[in-house]
Amino acid sequence: MSRQQRAKIDAMVRRPRPEAPRSMEEIRAGFRAMMGEMIVPFGIRTRTTTLADRPAVLVEPVGTPKTGTILYFHGGSYVVGSPETAMSLTGNLVTRTGFRAFSLDYRLAPEHPFPAAIEDGVSAYRALLDSGEDPSAIAFAGDSAGGGLTVTTCLAARDAGLPMPAAIVAFSPGLDMTRTGESMDTKAGIDPFFTREGLEHTGTMYLAGQDPHQPMLSPAVLADLTGFPPMLLQAGTNEVLLDDSTRMATRAREAGVDVILDVTADVPHVFQAFAGVLDEADEALDRAALFLGQHIRARGAAHTPAG
Repeated sequence: MSRQQRAKIDAMVRRPRPEAPRSMEEIRAGFRAMMGEMIVPFGIRTRTTTLADRPAVLVEPVGTPKTGTILYFHGGSYVVGSPETAMSLTGNLVTRTGFRAFSLDYRLAPEHPFPAAIEDGVSAYRALLDSGEDPSAIAFAGDSAGGGLTVTTCLAARDAGLPMPAAIVAFSPGLDMTRTGESMDTKAGIDPFFTREGLEHTGTMYLAGQDPHQPMLSPAVLADLTGFPPMLLQAGTNEVLLDDSTRMATRAREAGVDVILDVTADVPHVFQAFAGVLDEADEALDRAALFLGQHIRARGAAHTPAG
């Protein structure tokens, strides 16, 4: 681990931001610019496609991919982001595992509030199953809001009678819209990205008047995780959403779900995106890739088109 690397990352993400109110397009453009600074690994090829009726980006390793698919959900507080802004994460998972990934361009709030993103996730998963993919060869992965979608999409898929995927990997997931975790207060000022006020602002757009006290919005405190696949939750100690992961891990364990809670010291929200710059990011991605390789179990079927 490198204290110097961590300090450099912290300083970079604390750069002053515009204080005046910004339009949604300005906010989205700012997020694109920030994530455009992340390193996308060599050794991947991409093409646009669709899953159900939503755009997606298929990310594959150069050469012949292993039989197995990662359904990836990008981050962005449900209001910003796209498959392109998460390409450093998706690409690193693909190069480290040898599996292909579909990164879903799910609908965003405020234009499309809850439960639009979850509906898109379930439709995408159903499309993979309908195309011939075995659920044992599919894993859900995502970061931040997308990390939350790995769980809520799984909940909705189970409730719809669909088989469970092989595994879930969530990077700094947002899993509690009630914002009742202790880290919301204990990490205030330490977190270089988020404040309670900022999360409540974007959360209001996603909620659109819905009560956050329901499993699909706050699974870390309200969801029944019975029957869930193995889960890997990765978070950093410098984030206000830390307790979203710690409480989800407890809830999973109490439901009899195999779960790994992987917490890295002195790193910010979705630190894995800094792969190639931060040693801890590369190490965390290696652990995530190992977890995926251990749980994705293809049954010898070749890939079939999914879009």
